[in-house]
Amino acid sequence: MYLFLAFLLVPIIEIALFIQVGGLIGLWPTLAIVVLTAVLGTVLVRTQGRMALGNLQRSFAELDDPSEPLAHGAMILLSGALLLTPGFFTDAVGFALLIPGVRVAVFRYLKSKVTVAQFQMGPGPGYQSQGNPFDKSDVIDGEFTEIQPKKDPSKPSKWVEGPHQH
Repeated sequence: MYLFLAFLLVPIIEIALFIQVGGLIGLWPTLAIVVLTAVLGTVLVRTQGRMALGNLQRSFAELDDPSEPLAHGAMILLSGALLLTPGFFTDAVGFALLIPGVRVAVFRYLKSKVTVAQFQMGPGPGYQSQGNPFDKSDVIDGEFTEIQPKKDPSKPSKWVEGPHQH
């Protein structure tokens, strides 16, 4: 239901804002603002994305919970999509998501709504502490060719015949 409302309301809001802003400042300045926000947004998303990727790599290196850096990266990606979408409302939301404090607030809100059942880093439950778990020394590499026997469908297989009498 929320997704339906978003797809219905966002274009209506964008059209209304285009009409209002275009009526105030004219067509060409309105289009220039839309193009300028797309270019500026691309530059900001690139720098914020690099920082988020660095934070994610750091959390993996320190074996910390990567959920917050992943969420920040996802919000920056969404921000980029919103900033490339023509419109003033989507630009406002996109620029807001580039502010780290806003992303932290959104993350905390979403975190309060989600329950994590289990989180595990490192080897899974099949890990054996003796030796290397990725050791495949018991695997034999080989090739095979499957050969279909020529059967006469009218004669039963000799495997189903009774014992031979000598």
